[in-house]
Amino acid sequence: MTNFFKHKMRGKSPIEIAGLIVFGTIFIAGLAILLGFIIMWLWNWLMPEIFGLTTLTYWQSVGIFILFKILLGGCGSGSKKGSKHSKSSCKEDSKSDFNKWKHYDEFWKEEGDLAYKNYVERIGKELNEDSTE
Repeated sequence: MTNFFKHKMRGKSPIEIAGLIVFGTIFIAGLAILLGFIIMWLWNWLMPEIFGLTTLTYWQSVGIFILFKILLGGCGSGSKKGSKHSKSSCKEDSKSDFNKWKHYDEFWKEEGDLAYKNYVERIGKELNEDSTE
């Protein structure tokens, strides 16, 4: 991951890097504030009318969001210590599995059609044997 940041920040002045950090911090804070208001608005619009629950304040909606993030996870945990498989190993496994499929058409042309014909013949024989009994 450090190589990624070195590559992306190559040729940028310290002022540009500081600007990116400040902009990123403001963006994340703004997104968190907006998300809190969206949760509050949706809860106060739906829950009291449907289930008869009380309305929420902004901070209560932020607390519910944090509670759900803790209980349900989502958007990555930030720590790979507790899991057996990291996200990168999952990506590598899926890439290697996908690479195996590039040989599928070739296999089907060589062996698949013959294997299918043999299967149909075998099933036909089994059905004939069952019907004669």
